[in-house]
Amino acid sequence: MWRHIASNALTFILLALFLLGGVILWGKGQYEAQGPLTNAICVEVPRGSNFDRVSKSLVEQGAVTSGPILRIGANYAEKTEQLKAGSYLVEPGASMEQIVDVVTRGGASTCGTEVVYRIGVNRVSVQVRELDPATSKFVERAEFEQTVDEVPTIYADVKAKPDTRFRIAMAEGVTSWQVTEALRSMDVLDGEVAKVPAEGVLAPDSYEVRPGDDRAAILARMEAAQEILVAAAWEGREADLPVNTPEELLILASIIEKETGVPDERRQVASVFVNRLNQGMRLQTDPTVIYGITKGEGVLGRGLRQSELRKATPWNTYVIEGLPPTPIANPGRASLEAAARPADTDFVFFVADGSGGHAFAKTLEEHNRNVAKWREIEAQQPAPEN
Repeated sequence: MWRHIASNALTFILLALFLLGGVILWGKGQYEAQGPLTNAICVEVPRGSNFDRVSKSLVEQGAVTSGPILRIGANYAEKTEQLKAGSYLVEPGASMEQIVDVVTRGGASTCGTEVVYRIGVNRVSVQVRELDPATSKFVERAEFEQTVDEVPTIYADVKAKPDTRFRIAMAEGVTSWQVTEALRSMDVLDGEVAKVPAEGVLAPDSYEVRPGDDRAAILARMEAAQEILVAAAWEGREADLPVNTPEELLILASIIEKETGVPDERRQVASVFVNRLNQGMRLQTDPTVIYGITKGEGVLGRGLRQSELRKATPWNTYVIEGLPPTPIANPGRASLEAAARPADTDFVFFVADGSGGHAFAKTLEEHNRNVAKWREIEAQQPAPEN
């Protein structure tokens, strides 16, 4: 009899284990299977939240079919304690496994509201925008100049939200003084800046920041990034360039940056300056004259006078030989690469062609014809309003 009871018990245990294994396999399949979402959504993970609250929110939004399976799967993957606060984009059809990875991976939020501080050559603006999950595109909610315009209420509202992302977008060609002044105007940052960084040493790029970040530390990040770019450009430079140090390459790149905003022209513009340096010609470029007047502190806001073109300053390349003593702006990667690897041309002149780009020339005669065409275009343009 005892043998019969033991046999039945063993059968029961085996059956239970078989059923448990089936349940585990079923649960694993549910965890890894395509999810029910037909449209992307933003999932907000508040600070101090846990997987129980997040799983309930996901069920309510129709992103997962079972909160318990999601929690068990996250626990099995040892990710329960890795939940990161923020707002995250969940794509259509995302599995529970993929969703758990999204909310535990870390890094910047991928959804929700973003504040972008744009440091441009002519203005510094603040843009409040929000990601539309349906299109995966940002929708602008407000844009203003923090030091000039009335600050909209939405800016104060989103600043107080814990999941709002903050980013500084620094344009190519801005000066170190402009960057420093812009950082000083950003009310989400802390700390003082003892002095303006040297011209050219800041890398134009997009930088994620957090409220309370130190201004000097952000400038240090920008300097470190530019050091890497300059070193890479110098390492990949062509032989026999008329520049002897990485610093001179940086100076040349800054002039290229200020002379053209057309990406396809950068290497041609670089070739003109390289050819001029090789032939002992003066660079004769207006942006260097402007820098000699402003020292990078603001925009000139008017055309150059003949007296200014003739006035000697360390940066006036109509007067001095060779390169100026410092960069005249902060060049980006593309201008550094153009300075290091200019196009192979015989061009030694260029002038605006009316399309936003330039007409290049090998001879003075050809250049004078291009200048005459540009003068005709200028004459046909309406006079500026007073």
